[in-house]
Amino acid sequence: QGFRVEVDHRSEKIGKKIREATMEKIPYMLVVGDRDMENGTVSPRHRTGEDLGAMSQEAFAALLKEEVDAKTIK
Repeated sequence: QGFRVEVDHRSEKIGKKIREATMEKIPYMLVVGDRDMENGTVSPRHRTGEDLGAMSQEAFAALLKEEVDAKTIK
């Protein structure tokens, strides 16, 4: 869908990965656990550390598109 993404496959603990991504000010992190895999959802977190809760992949893509479009208009 045209978004730049990186996957962190390191065998570090998830908390450490989230902390590092927050410190690096990564705009959004997607945490995909076993429950997310079963339900076909993702658990996005904003760079502020705010957990946005589980949502469908389509809903998250729409959220990103809306944010990108809003920045493009300015």
